[in-house]
Amino acid sequence: MAPTVVILGGAYGGLQIAHSLLKNNKEAKVVLVSKNSHFYWNLASVRAIVPGSVEDKQMFVSLTEALSRYPKERYEVIVGSAEGVDTAAKTVKVAIPGTAEPRSISYDQLVLATGSRNTQPEKRAGAGADEAIPATPWKADGTYEEITALLQATREKVKAAKHIVVAGGGSTGVEAAAELGYAFGGKSEDKGGKQIVLLSSGAEILGSDIIASSARNELNKLHVDVRTGAGVTAARTLPDGRIELTVAGASEPLITDLYLAAVGLTPNTEYLDASLLNDRKNVEVDEFYHVKGVASNDVWAVGDVVSKPRAGFVITMKQAGGVAKNVDLVLKGKSPQVVKLLPVDVMVVATGPSRGAGRLNSWRLPSLAVWVAKGRTLGLNMVAGYLNGSAA
Repeated sequence: MAPTVVILGGAYGGLQIAHSLLKNNKEAKVVLVSKNSHFYWNLASVRAIVPGSVEDKQMFVSLTEALSRYPKERYEVIVGSAEGVDTAAKTVKVAIPGTAEPRSISYDQLVLATGSRNTQPEKRAGAGADEAIPATPWKADGTYEEITALLQATREKVKAAKHIVVAGGGSTGVEAAAELGYAFGGKSEDKGGKQIVLLSSGAEILGSDIIASSARNELNKLHVDVRTGAGVTAARTLPDGRIELTVAGASEPLITDLYLAAVGLTPNTEYLDASLLNDRKNVEVDEFYHVKGVASNDVWAVGDVVSKPRAGFVITMKQAGGVAKNVDLVLKGKSPQVVKLLPVDVMVVATGPSRGAGRLNSWRLPSLAVWVAKGRTLGLNMVAGYLNGSAA
């Protein structure tokens, strides 16, 4: 019987590994489990909230269509959510919409690539508090239908708002504020101008990385009002529909038409036994990217569920390439190899469609280089590779 590789998660890491195994191992059957029927290029979500900038069809790829180039008997796409993993019995329990009982799937090799979700700010008690914190489309937090509906709803809110607050000084918050600033900052109200405010709880944006000052200069050029040491501590909806934010260090509440939170990531690991997780709910892995705590060495992990080095697209690509190779080697009776990441630490942040800030280790990159690498397209030119398999 052909060995079965179950991959939990249909985003960057999971789909890349599925393509790689189906191309390079002619014996294994790949079962791809994803709560979303479509691969979502969420890197462009910060631009997609601006009306008329990015079409949904540019950001989504049907998982079934992506794998349809391979023989039907060699893969299965299951739309559902992992509810549990039994590493002793080598089974995964998957909840499938519309069915009463979860489905149990046996595996020979298991890959955890369930990613992360937006960390939601704490919702305060009181009238209107829940409505004050709208969902954001930065991650695939839901089904394809839910995400596309959320994108459209966010665009409509952006279009209607005259004052927008983005909370979170990390790369997502900076990039979202920059896209809004590029589209609307510095314009008069009669020409569609909007006031854009970026709040960062830290002493500087981007965790005080060496590119923080460069990114802040770019935001200033886009007429984004950047406020540091200014985390949101409470939010509530006023009777007129506007949102009142209580901001650390501010003497008065901040009133806005639209509040977009980008305050971190929470790994999607609730389906795993607590013994496999660290105190941050991440999975610990060894140098081969086996999950620590599984003695049989048949469970692997990549992407945002992993504890090191940090969440990031390029990091996930390197991890996925290494794990795909290792699973293939093990299935062929060979030893896995150490997964190697980039030899340099790279950080690039787009500040709108025409500028950016970045570094290689401690070497700053010119804005033009960041524009070429990321800002120009936010990687949308790479989506086709996840459809045709060339990304693997």
